[in-house]
Amino acid sequence: MELTKIAFGGGCHWCTEAVFQTLIGVEKVEQGWVASTETNNSFSEAVIVHFNIEKIVLKTLIEIHLLTHKSTSNHSMRTKYRSAIYYFSHQQKEESLKIIEELQGSFSDSIITKTLEFKNFKPSTEEFQNYYQSNPNKPFCKNYINPKLNLLVNQFSKNIDKCKVPHLISTI
Repeated sequence: MELTKIAFGGGCHWCTEAVFQTLIGVEKVEQGWVASTETNNSFSEAVIVHFNIEKIVLKTLIEIHLLTHKSTSNHSMRTKYRSAIYYFSHQQKEESLKIIEELQGSFSDSIITKTLEFKNFKPSTEEFQNYYQSNPNKPFCKNYINPKLNLLVNQFSKNIDKCKVPHLISTI
């Protein structure tokens, strides 16, 4: 089993964590704050995704990331919710840039997601980790996370670990 990792930021890390925890081939999701370098050196909500490249490819992860947050919207909360793919190697950077370019045709607006070097990580406190898996019936989860997971169920069903979202699968 060949594991690798990449980090994603874009929206609330509770949402991002839940999205990636649902995928087959994702072995671990670390929720917290990520910082890059230079002008992007402040911490922003994000997750580190550890995945098995034999079960899920980087292109699928990036496509899911772009579709489950406002990847074309440069709104006022972008400091807290930086839309980014944080790479761990030059090869990962190049591959991520190529994938974004390929996927741009599927979006009517320009993708603003940045491809940034991963520099630092601060984990969330334990009480907020695995938020959705621990609290699926809370209003925040139903209102903000379930729509993202429903998108996965509808567009990426072969990539979903159905045991993690049985309450959504049964409604289809």
